[in-house]
Amino acid sequence: MGENSLKIVMYPWFAMGHLTAFLHISDKFAEKGHKIFFILPTKTQSKLDQFNLHPNLIKFIPITVPQVDGLPDGSETTADVPFPMYSLLRHAMDLTEPVIEGFLRELKPHFVFFDFTHWLPALARRLGIKSVHYCTISPASVAYLFRDEPAADAFLEPPPGFPPSAISLHKHEARGVDWINNIKEFGNGMKFVQRVLMAAEECDAMCFKSCNEMEGRFCEFLEKKFKKPMILAGPVLPEPPTSMLDEKWAKWLDQFKAKSVIFCSFGSEARLERDQFQELILGFELTGFPFLAALKPPIGAETVEEALPEGFKKRSAERGAVHGGWVQQQLILSHPSVGCFVTHCGWGSLSEAMVNECQLVLLPHVGDQPINARLMGGDLKVGVEVEKGDEDGLFTREGVMNVIRLVMEDGSEIGKEIRTKHAEWREFLLREGLESSYFDDFVHRLQRLLEH
Repeated sequence: MGENSLKIVMYPWFAMGHLTAFLHISDKFAEKGHKIFFILPTKTQSKLDQFNLHPNLIKFIPITVPQVDGLPDGSETTADVPFPMYSLLRHAMDLTEPVIEGFLRELKPHFVFFDFTHWLPALARRLGIKSVHYCTISPASVAYLFRDEPAADAFLEPPPGFPPSAISLHKHEARGVDWINNIKEFGNGMKFVQRVLMAAEECDAMCFKSCNEMEGRFCEFLEKKFKKPMILAGPVLPEPPTSMLDEKWAKWLDQFKAKSVIFCSFGSEARLERDQFQELILGFELTGFPFLAALKPPIGAETVEEALPEGFKKRSAERGAVHGGWVQQQLILSHPSVGCFVTHCGWGSLSEAMVNECQLVLLPHVGDQPINARLMGGDLKVGVEVEKGDEDGLFTREGVMNVIRLVMEDGSEIGKEIRTKHAEWREFLLREGLESSYFDDFVHRLQRLLEH
């Protein structure tokens, strides 16, 4: 390792979206010669090995997830448990504090990167290590959502001093944020929002995967609020996959003309109610375009097949596929036949979509996703959001069809505008040297933190 190279411990929240986001940035550090120690649950390592592009510099440190009453045996990540059990998983991570302290004492890193383990900054400070809250959500989302409010209605509008923006929440979304914020954490009595605020207030710096050009104004707001550096790592684009698209999907997509296929994926966790699942795929059918939907089975169903509307499979056999398992999203998005991406607006999925040519249809579910949808659709104008009921949050098949046609067909003015804006942002994000210069500055700012 060089004289200025860093030693960094990564300890992300045990959710696949967080683990992969931390591993992507670990790859970028390793590319520049820095050493990473990546703590993760034992059985999860095999799922992440393929994304470790620098095994000589990124060392996985597997740990056993402690047993907690009520947490099913063998549970390691959020993929193993339903949402109401997430607080039990967070408590299990809290119980690892003595183990993490042992690792930090032994490894003596310059930094520890974390997200939900609110106790890490105090532990790191005692050991003379800098703690960095690496946020897997956008600066806009943190700026809007990280606040403890007395009632749900407060979330309908941004907090005081929030930069000018199209971002606000609908009533059903505000209720959802309020509910998540007020979940009582198992084992310590604090609310979830107190956990995330403590993590933000106690750390030495907060870091994001974003650019000043896109979200600089939200970072300025956060620097004033938390009185600490907000450091942007740039776009942190995933490396092009080294694998090929599965033959099954490559063959299926190859039969359709360029930019004609709708691809829909809602990430590893989102599950719709059965009636909304059916409205969504019936909306795809109504468009007349071919479609590939990679969706988890709806709530109450074991498989996607049992939840399909009557006669749907027969009617759409020639041009529609609904798949309940994992697919290679990055490779599908870049396939020439794909012209539209219907997304739940997870920050990772949007990053992948922004550097591809398919048009964006925004259908957010929970948490930070509505903020991302307003940022993309309202502020940046690179996608169009499907309309939902303000109170009940329900969408219709006609609503899905209309927005897809709007972005796919050449005649609409809105479609033209979002195609132009998306192309401009894509060109910017892929500009030669942009990512590298952002990351060099990111490392430089981290090194400056060590001087204080």
